[in-house]
Amino acid sequence: MPTAVVTGAARGIGLATAQTLHAAGWQVALTDVDPLVAERASALGAGARGWAADVASAPDWQRLVGEVREELGPVGALVLNALATDVTPLHEMTPESWQRQLDVNLTGAFHGVRACLPDLREGRGGVVIVSSVHAHFGLPDVPGYAASKAGQTGLTRQLAAQYGSQVRVNCVTPGPIRTAQWDRVTEDQREHSAAQTALGRLGEPEEVAEVIAFLLSEKSSYMTGATVAVDGGWSITKDSA
Repeated sequence: MPTAVVTGAARGIGLATAQTLHAAGWQVALTDVDPLVAERASALGAGARGWAADVASAPDWQRLVGEVREELGPVGALVLNALATDVTPLHEMTPESWQRQLDVNLTGAFHGVRACLPDLREGRGGVVIVSSVHAHFGLPDVPGYAASKAGQTGLTRQLAAQYGSQVRVNCVTPGPIRTAQWDRVTEDQREHSAAQTALGRLGEPEEVAEVIAFLLSEKSSYMTGATVAVDGGWSITKDSA
């Protein structure tokens, strides 16, 4: 069975992706800074393992990939889902916060692909980067997050062009998905955000996970360098009188 590494896998889209891939027959290496990831992996059963690691750390990536190879085999797919965000306007954001968001969201993708690339090239594997609609649209108070997410979409195209037929690299841009990120907002705010989508509701992590699984499957064999919106139509409809 092929092995997929999924970052940010303790909850939300990352956990849903690990569950979906595991159900489809993949061996899955779940990783997160939260040690809870080991428990999440254990709940999946045979063929799943959890590792606590910081995606912003190159040494953590080297350790992770080495241990994954030993325990589950070479890396056949990489899902870069870990994120850091700070809902703060730029004039109030600290340089440390700005840098941490870049380190996790963008440099973390660099470290991950670099560490897994030998296996991915040899096995003609796939990469999916989980970006956000924030990559394309201006919204208040998320400058670090938006900048790093836009960087991810650019990185997707560069990697796809660089590695051609050896490694397919695609990106998803989720919209308002019901994850822990929404715990900070009120129910009224959630309803308002849901109303901004064409489908009139928030999405579920599993709905993003299914698209990721498709992009890693042979069913998407002629797709690379693509950015796929999974946002319920949020990005194609706006309210105006």
